[in-house]
Amino acid sequence: MFTTLKNAFKIKEIRNKLLFTFGMLVVIRLGSQLPVPGVRVDQFMNWFNQNIGDEFSFFNAFTGGSFERMSILALNITPYITSSIIMQLLTIAIPKLEEMQKEGEDGRKKIASITRYVTVVLALIEATAMAMMFWNGNLLKENTVLNVITIVAALTAGSAFLMWVGERITEKGVGNGISIVLVINIISRIPQDIDLLFEQFVFDQEAIAVGVVAALVIIAIIAGMVALVVILNDGTRKIPVQYAKKVQGRKMVGGQTSSIPLKVNTAGVIPIIFASSLMQLPVVLCSFFNYQGTGFWAHVLRGLSSNNWCNPSEPVYSIGLVVYIVLVVCFAYFYTSITFNPMEISENMKKQGGFIPGIRPGKPTSEYLTKILNYIIFIGAVGLTIVCVIPFVFNGVFGAQVSFGGTSLIIIVSVVLETMKQIESQMLVRNYKGFLND
Repeated sequence: MFTTLKNAFKIKEIRNKLLFTFGMLVVIRLGSQLPVPGVRVDQFMNWFNQNIGDEFSFFNAFTGGSFERMSILALNITPYITSSIIMQLLTIAIPKLEEMQKEGEDGRKKIASITRYVTVVLALIEATAMAMMFWNGNLLKENTVLNVITIVAALTAGSAFLMWVGERITEKGVGNGISIVLVINIISRIPQDIDLLFEQFVFDQEAIAVGVVAALVIIAIIAGMVALVVILNDGTRKIPVQYAKKVQGRKMVGGQTSSIPLKVNTAGVIPIIFASSLMQLPVVLCSFFNYQGTGFWAHVLRGLSSNNWCNPSEPVYSIGLVVYIVLVVCFAYFYTSITFNPMEISENMKKQGGFIPGIRPGKPTSEYLTKILNYIIFIGAVGLTIVCVIPFVFNGVFGAQVSFGGTSLIIIVSVVLETMKQIESQMLVRNYKGFLND
């Protein structure tokens, strides 16, 4: 990776893209320090520390601490991520959007434009809900309508600005802009979390040997999780495809062999985001409205929060972890089913004269791909679950409070690997251009 970056800086065009991307990231981190006007930030931080839980630490990690500081970038790009997921699902459900997506570059531009409008609407709704929470919680400097409008406008504008920055990084930087914006926010919290871990388990130990062992265990766990994420991200099952020979004019064409690469982690991090969001939504809503729950519902709310999972003194709340694991597996199958269509792949192969050796074209090919895909999805879902559950176990058993977890590591590793591949491809294209010009 470092060799790739070193070689990239030797090429002026790519060096300018890297510097532009770095400049945009500096602007983001500076913006995350600017407080929202009209909010008593100190009181909000006290409220946040008193009510901190999985539902808020998860969101705070994605915003790079902007939510905790209640900066103008507190909403970050989460409205855009939600909007993109909604549009992706609607593209499958609404025929007009599906046709638009198949129109090529023009269709994708139209869908991107709709996604931006949906992002602004979602940001406006979230900002309004937060402003109402500030009003009810006595966190406003002045309880006036003008102050509420100012807060809503600032938060919405901050989210729209980050969306714009992400698109500029994609256009003028190294690409993958929205993902890079998300990653830099997550990475900004990791040094603080690592410091807390070492402070809790290493530096506070009376015996030096115990502290050394604890440090080695922490490093080994993090390294093991990163290695597992890399394997999940790069693991593929290649299905061989043979194309029959046919005559075109006076030439014999075809007879080539290719493959269909099926990724082990087909759905990426989406199942975890879906499952986490579904588990946290009731808890977040109850926190906003100061509802603690009574009787059975109080236990349900506690079971939905990952802070109470894997706690030896209260094992009953670990049922929430079981529900979470089931949701991750279900969403892995669901998301893959709407993004990968074996029947469509089979029909396209049949039209092009392709077939899987030993499998008849048409329905048998579709059934074969579905069978293989189901095995791969299960393996990927199990891998995702392992990466996500490990932090919950250490949090419940040892009280290791960190804002980053399996989800953050998966996003960081995936985006870093994808960005490095894009830089390498840009270097390769540039070399080809140079060769042709010569």
